[in-house]
Amino acid sequence: MTRFLTSRRALLAAALLGTVAHTGMAQAQAAYPSKPVQIVVPFAAGSVTDLLARIVAQRLAEALGQPVVIDNKAGADGNIGAAYAAAAAPDGYTLMMGAASTNAINPSLHKNLRFDAMRDFAPITNVAAMPNVLVVGPQVSARSIKDFIEAAKSDQYSFASSGAGGSMHLSGELFKSMAQIPDFLHVPYKGGSAPVTDVMGGRVSAMFCNLPLCLPHIRSGKLTALGVTSTKRSPLLPDVPTIAQAGVPGYDVEGWFGLFAPAGVPKPILTRLNQEVVRILQEPKVRELLLAQGAEPIGDSPEAFGAFVKKEHDRWAKAIRAAGITPQ
Repeated sequence: MTRFLTSRRALLAAALLGTVAHTGMAQAQAAYPSKPVQIVVPFAAGSVTDLLARIVAQRLAEALGQPVVIDNKAGADGNIGAAYAAAAAPDGYTLMMGAASTNAINPSLHKNLRFDAMRDFAPITNVAAMPNVLVVGPQVSARSIKDFIEAAKSDQYSFASSGAGGSMHLSGELFKSMAQIPDFLHVPYKGGSAPVTDVMGGRVSAMFCNLPLCLPHIRSGKLTALGVTSTKRSPLLPDVPTIAQAGVPGYDVEGWFGLFAPAGVPKPILTRLNQEVVRILQEPKVRELLLAQGAEPIGDSPEAFGAFVKKEHDRWAKAIRAAGITPQ
C-alpha cells in the first residue's frame, strides 16, 4: 500500500509539474512579445534584403507594440548571419530576413555550413520576389539578348556579381549554360555598388543586377538593360523583354526574400507573426513602397512558403550540379 501511495504521489506531482509548465508556456506565448524583437539581416546595410527588412520592421513594431530592431550580420555570402539566426533561442525574439541565396542556393555551394537550411529554420512568410536584369555598359554594342549571346560566343565577355553564390551569380551561370556560351567569366565582388561602377566603366562586360540597384543607371542611360530574368516583364521596365522571350526559352530566375524563425518556435507565435506580416504586405502604402523597388509583395502561409523553399532548394541543387560548380 505504501509503495502504491508513493507511486501515486509521484504521478500526481509529475502531472502537476506538467500542468504548471504548460500553463507557463501558454502564458509566455500569450504575452508575446514582451521585449524587443530582432530581425537578423545576413547582408550589409543598404542591400536589397536590408531594405525589405526595414520596411517590414517599421510596421511590425507598430503591430506588435515592441521595437523591432534590424541586426546586420553580413559575411560569407550570408552564411554568418544565417548561422547566428539558426542557433538563436526559438522564442520568437530572433527572426531572419532570408533570401534565395541563404536558404536555397548556399547549401549546394558551400561545404561545412554551421546550419541546415531546411532543418534549422521555421518559415513564416515569403515577403517579396524580385527579378534581376541583365545590363551592359557603353563598351558593349549589343542591344538585344540574341546579339549579346552571339558576341559573347566570339569574344571573351565577363559578368560581375555582388559575391559568389547569390542570385546575381547564379543568374549568370544559368544563362551561360542555357545560352551555350563557352567562356563567360564570373567576376565576384564584395557588395553591390562596386560591380555596377565597373560595368559602367567598361572593366566588366555585364551584370545580372538586382533591379533597385541598377534602375537609376538604366534610366540615366549609363547602363543598357537587355532582359529581365523573371518569366514576366517588370512594371518598372515595361519595354525590356524577359530573357526567355528574347532568346533563351525556359530561362527563369527570380530573387525572393522571406521571413524565418529558428526551428522550434511555438506555433502560436509563428501564426501571429505570419498574420501580422501578411496584413502589413497588403497595406497600400507598403505595397507601393515595395513595387517602387521592383519587388512584388507576396505574403503566403508558413506551409506554402516552406514548400516553396524546398522546391527552390532542390531546383538550385540540380542547376548547380548541371553547371559544374564545385562547392567551396
